[in-house]
Amino acid sequence: MHIDLRYGKGSHRLELDPDWKVSVIRKPDMPLLADAAHAVRAALAAPVGAPPLAEEARGAKSACILVCDITRPVPNGLFLPLLVRTLMDAGIPAAGITILVATGLHRPNEGDELAELVGDPWVMQTVRVHNHYARNDADHVDLGATSRGTPVKLDRRFVEADVRIATGLVEPHFMAGYSGGRKVIAPGVAHKDTITTFHSERFMSHPLAANCVLEGNPLHEEQLEIMGKLGRALALNTVIDEHRRLSFVNFGEVVQSHLLAVDYIRRYAVVPVERKFATVVTSAAGYPLDKTYYQTVKGMVAPIDILAPGGDLLIVSECAEGMGSPEYVEAQRRLLGLGPDGFMADIGAKRYADIDEWQTQMQLKPMRIGNLHLFSEGLDAEAWRITGAHKIDSLAAAIRKCVRRSDDAHIAVIPEGPYVVPEFRPQA
Repeated sequence: MHIDLRYGKGSHRLELDPDWKVSVIRKPDMPLLADAAHAVRAALAAPVGAPPLAEEARGAKSACILVCDITRPVPNGLFLPLLVRTLMDAGIPAAGITILVATGLHRPNEGDELAELVGDPWVMQTVRVHNHYARNDADHVDLGATSRGTPVKLDRRFVEADVRIATGLVEPHFMAGYSGGRKVIAPGVAHKDTITTFHSERFMSHPLAANCVLEGNPLHEEQLEIMGKLGRALALNTVIDEHRRLSFVNFGEVVQSHLLAVDYIRRYAVVPVERKFATVVTSAAGYPLDKTYYQTVKGMVAPIDILAPGGDLLIVSECAEGMGSPEYVEAQRRLLGLGPDGFMADIGAKRYADIDEWQTQMQLKPMRIGNLHLFSEGLDAEAWRITGAHKIDSLAAAIRKCVRRSDDAHIAVIPEGPYVVPEFRPQA
């Protein structure tokens, strides 16, 4: 018997030892939309808390559509042509429509990668498609500060558009609770000062800045306050199943529509589990999320609620692009040099986080519970040195070693990685 875990553009096959007592943790079967294009059209025609898009766009001269960057498997090729055609039919000229890649502080998506991301040649040829650059001061409009003191600076191409639409995938997110909606705007098209403030240690260390938590989550609260400062914005929200097929789509006012999508995915993504495990095996969700070790951390954090203290967490991630940004590499080196406590002391006093060091901070969550093990074919020797994880050459052999060490043959396997969040719920 075997289990396939998402890995790169394919899967990593795990051959199961008959002596193991395996609990496979995945979403329940999700209903699929029989005609996805029809479902998008219906959503645009009957939005949540807003008039139909054609009506919203009538008389407008410009529109800006945000799309997630290459790290998210969003079905852009399905809905972008429909969005653009609806806006043009309502009278907005093609030259007035901009698609903006919400990179946050990630690298830009260019060339063939940008074409893959947009997913439709007609869209690429018809409207402007640009990347957001968080470090370009002149590209942003200053909207003041939140009540917590976060400076609110957003990309002016979005702020100044007559029609503002965020699009994306609604899924568990290990800091903001859930991705999509307001998160595509901030941090998606926010200035580096905005991003590095609400990704600073004081926000990241809050116990409610966690997977599948919105109420009381300081990042979510900041994002809602930023939406209030921005003013009217719309969102197209999608939910996909384990095989990347469309299960849900809606459109409407950014906060209301997003919350409805969250209510939908929560029923499937949060999986109750009755026990904790000394050995947990997971993935980084495969391509495109597992292109870097930086994104792999999400897969490490998602199952921590069912990892027994002192247990072993094993993850497979291709890391075809290596570690991630130079800033993230430097943060990992600081972790190695300072140790966990020294690293936390170093970042604790900063108003602005160093770029990408928050991902290193999040990696400390599973490291404080147990031991990290990684199977990857994309890292060189220097990268391995700073991962903070034990290198796996054979996943099955590593599991056998962990089972022997714990003297517990029960193992949990999560093939889809961070798109599934196990929640420990012991029997009463």
